[in-house]
Amino acid sequence: MPRLSEIDLTARIGQPEYEKRLRHAQRELLQLRLESGGHLAGSHIGPGMLIVFEGSDAGGKGGAIKRIVEPLDPRHYRVCAFAKPTFDEKSRHFLWRFWKEVPGLGGFTLFDRSWYGRVLVERVQGYATERQWEQAYDEIVQFERNLVLEGVRVVKFWLQVSPEEQLRRFEQRASDPLRQWKLTDEDWRNRDRIDSYNIAAEDMFQRTDHPLARWHLVSGEQKKWARVTVLETVVNELRHALHEYEQPDWGEDGFQ
Repeated sequence: MPRLSEIDLTARIGQPEYEKRLRHAQRELLQLRLESGGHLAGSHIGPGMLIVFEGSDAGGKGGAIKRIVEPLDPRHYRVCAFAKPTFDEKSRHFLWRFWKEVPGLGGFTLFDRSWYGRVLVERVQGYATERQWEQAYDEIVQFERNLVLEGVRVVKFWLQVSPEEQLRRFEQRASDPLRQWKLTDEDWRNRDRIDSYNIAAEDMFQRTDHPLARWHLVSGEQKKWARVTVLETVVNELRHALHEYEQPDWGEDGFQ
């Protein structure tokens, strides 16, 4: 079971090595993505890929997502960002708004935040009752299991930064007119309850890290390190997913 205390926030990478590994991983990802989507000669529709990002506010999720999709054709991926649910979404099961965006076979989708909000922000801020967030752990694990067993690879990332680095990034955003939109009052409120969020995150890892969808905990303290680590992990996961995928018999007009 992963733990926040095991994340090495001192991990660093130099610019030359960063650029070399980034280019190599992006090239590999492009080839694997074309293969999984059935876009290469002789290839067939492969498994779906759902990449889920959670972590500290200002932990580098957006920058990691940008490096993943950078080499891809816009028609070959989708990014879904989730904020607080609307009134209509709150009137339905909490997984409903995420289920609609899950990729099918051959798809490639990235989630900026996810269903884990039920056991993180909704738990800490009291937006969900204790019964709701307690039962959500089993619901989430079963949901992910169903997706994986149907051919969708679920890759989960947690990006962690120290409170000091987070504050530095908050202040940078606050002083940049083109980035102020990324900083909200809720971000500042969350800093006041960081201990509660850490406890909730540890519970989440313990109860939702399962063999079909493991958590990958990554230091976001240095952006270059986080971006390369995430990208190389996605490449490895997609490569393994393609290797393990059992190709169904589509027939000429659909499944046989």
